[in-house]
Amino acid sequence: MDIAVLGAGSLGSTIGGRLAQSGHAVTLINRNAAYVDRVTHAGLILDEGGRRDVIRLEARQKPDGGSPVDLLIVLVKSYHTEEAIRAARALIGPATTVLSLQNGLGQEDILSAVIGPERVIAGKTYVGGVMSAPGVIAAGTLGKETIIGELSGALTPRVQAIAQAFDAAGLRCIASPNIRGAMWDKLLVNVATGALAAITRLNYGNLYDIPEIADTAIAAVAEAMQVAAALEISLTTKHPRHAWDKAAKGLGFGFKTSMLQSLEKGAPTEIDFVNGAVARLGRGVAVPTPVNDTLVACIKGIERALSPKMEGQAA
Repeated sequence: MDIAVLGAGSLGSTIGGRLAQSGHAVTLINRNAAYVDRVTHAGLILDEGGRRDVIRLEARQKPDGGSPVDLLIVLVKSYHTEEAIRAARALIGPATTVLSLQNGLGQEDILSAVIGPERVIAGKTYVGGVMSAPGVIAAGTLGKETIIGELSGALTPRVQAIAQAFDAAGLRCIASPNIRGAMWDKLLVNVATGALAAITRLNYGNLYDIPEIADTAIAAVAEAMQVAAALEISLTTKHPRHAWDKAAKGLGFGFKTSMLQSLEKGAPTEIDFVNGAVARLGRGVAVPTPVNDTLVACIKGIERALSPKMEGQAA
């Protein structure tokens, strides 16, 4: 397949690199010039399990000017989704499938509004990666799964073909008839740790060492599960603590959530698509979400502190 990864950070590089390694024509799109230069001239480096792979593939800063691809994987920050997909129109043809593997909820609606729901499929992944230098990734694919599916629940040939391509690349992939449930299962993991790690500025080794944080995380997940039940979403997560435990599985002491990494860079977070989505959907079904409301308020305050409004400045 011809594949493009829109927003090829650490996760997109890991997935795109493994797909290229298995024989697909992959283009990584990353706005960072140093990243593109490194991958173009020296290859993408994936370090995993004591092994270093140097993978040759195309990298570009912008999606414009390309030809339509078979599969466009979207991994930009959620708040950039509409801007990014509009800029990538040259990559989308009549036969292109667009797969969102972004954190949180709501991106599929944004994509569908721009390019049409018939082109969009959803997915969630537990694959990880940390970029130690431009184009150098500590990959985490072993034992990690990716779940994809049609929003309608149909097991279509295109979903099955993409799942097979991922599997052949060493990226365990499940074609699910319940992708909405899978999306919520992954959301619960993000709800458990993302905001709390960002607020406290703690890595996992310290975050998981404080009982009061665990209690708050479990309470936030419990609220999200109540919202999912009201929406008639079928979850595989049976207890709120399971999401808290799953969030740390296989990750080292120093791991930092993406929300924390965003704040450390002085960038906005994806809070509106994670705890914010729980709060917003909860209001729609009359399910109170006071813990998630509080976490959203704290993150919004920290974001404002990074770029505070001045006296007399318009909102």
